[in-house]
Amino acid sequence: MTKLMIVDDEKNIRLGLKTMIEREFSEEFELITAAQGAEALELYRAEGAEIVVTDIRMPIMDGITLIERLASEPLPNAQAGKPLVIILSGYEDFEYAKAAIRYQAADYLLKPIRRDELFGALRKCKDTLTKRSQIAEQLSATESYRQQVQSGILLDLMLLKDFTDEEVKLWSAEIGFDRYISPFTVAVLTYKYEDGTRMKKDELKSLAEHMFESVNGQLNACLLDREGRVVLVGGPQSRFAELSNLAAEKELDGLLIGISKEGSRLEDLAECYRQAAESLSYTFVFPKTRLIWFKELPAERPRYSVPKEDIRKLGNILGTNQDKDIGLLLHEIFKIDQLADLDIDYLSAVSKRINEQVLDEVFRMYGEASVEVIKLYRKVGDLFNFRHFHDYFRSLEQLLFSLNEYIKEIRSAHSENGDMKDAVDYIENNYHRPLNMAIVSNYVSLNYSYFSEAFKAYTGESFVTYLKKVRIRKAKELIGTGSLKLSEISAAVGFENTRHFSRVFKELEGISPFEYRGKLFVGNERFGDREASEDE
Repeated sequence: MTKLMIVDDEKNIRLGLKTMIEREFSEEFELITAAQGAEALELYRAEGAEIVVTDIRMPIMDGITLIERLASEPLPNAQAGKPLVIILSGYEDFEYAKAAIRYQAADYLLKPIRRDELFGALRKCKDTLTKRSQIAEQLSATESYRQQVQSGILLDLMLLKDFTDEEVKLWSAEIGFDRYISPFTVAVLTYKYEDGTRMKKDELKSLAEHMFESVNGQLNACLLDREGRVVLVGGPQSRFAELSNLAAEKELDGLLIGISKEGSRLEDLAECYRQAAESLSYTFVFPKTRLIWFKELPAERPRYSVPKEDIRKLGNILGTNQDKDIGLLLHEIFKIDQLADLDIDYLSAVSKRINEQVLDEVFRMYGEASVEVIKLYRKVGDLFNFRHFHDYFRSLEQLLFSLNEYIKEIRSAHSENGDMKDAVDYIENNYHRPLNMAIVSNYVSLNYSYFSEAFKAYTGESFVTYLKKVRIRKAKELIGTGSLKLSEISAAVGFENTRHFSRVFKELEGISPFEYRGKLFVGNERFGDREASEDE
């Protein structure tokens, strides 16, 4: 809705104009009124207005002074233009007309105001505002596109190493490098919540820009890299420390920042970005640290090979009674005592090896465990699903202990077949009841997943297939007695309806129960007559 201000010292004229406009332009204008120029100026500063209809001769501040002041007022926002002014005058005074022209008034109307002239002037103003809005949107889109192009070029530059002199000149012009603060610093930021999930990248970008401006930092560029992290280029370098302090004050504990050394040349961008990204990666190791300076990282770190034999041993002791050794061995594998000095690539490589050699192998051999264990397994599958290393380590340790118990249960069920014998006996005695694996596994006090694997290993068949075969075997025995209808037999062996019974019977026996009975009682017309009367 367009905001329109009516300024006239005569109350009747103000209200008359307001009523006329409201009737002609229903719900198109938000109307406000003022009795003279000074009041109108205050209203404009407080509320803004896109169109001003003002009288010339008024006390305190006349119309000409008002439009002079409006012309010098700052714009309410970057895309808004100056208000369009329609001047009203009861005098055919050339000086007023000249002032109207000088300040680019949209129209000049003589009193008494004619409705058609006023409405025509307002429609012209509406058209002008629409065109202005379209131009502003186009400019905004153009600027947004320009920024996207510059960000894309800048990101490419950060991934390059060597530049020719010609390329330096070209890229410098493309990204406006001559306007960069010198020396500049590159920061790479991410935001991880306690559960390891990340803040949405556009939300993080907006947060980072706003906070850096809040600490009076000079920002040359803000973009997202290919990992969805925010990259800030600017300075002075001390402002990045203030940014981290501001995050602490606002309790934004998940905001993690890596800071490069200072650079001054276009060629330094790639190295500074690499330094900042490396610094950020080490916030993973130090749980109480939100910001790491590249200049404070050790120049050299000890290099270790992945301890394949220890990881193999870790996989071998799962399912045994060496529970205490799991934690001890895990500490040795990750070199927890040397954690602060380890290369982040070592931790990543060890994690990958454990996934492949231990975790994946367990599920390949023993099948899937409980839903909770599977969820933890999927999360532990990526080291950087966690905010800090100690969160990952505790989760991995918990997962290994759970898998240790899981394997012991499976092995116990496989070696001590008493539980499975009880399960089979229970099925044999209760096949006629509504049965499922949950009921039977609960009867023998075994975890649902453990029971599934153990039952299949013991019987050679899945629970569902085994139960079907028991029921069909019992059904064949009842058919052989010749005393029951098929619908009665179906119910007697636990099927919900005759159609399901017939389908399963044919699936296992290759013929329908009707055909099976016919084979047993060939030539017995009594059974044929009975079957014909049954709804199968």
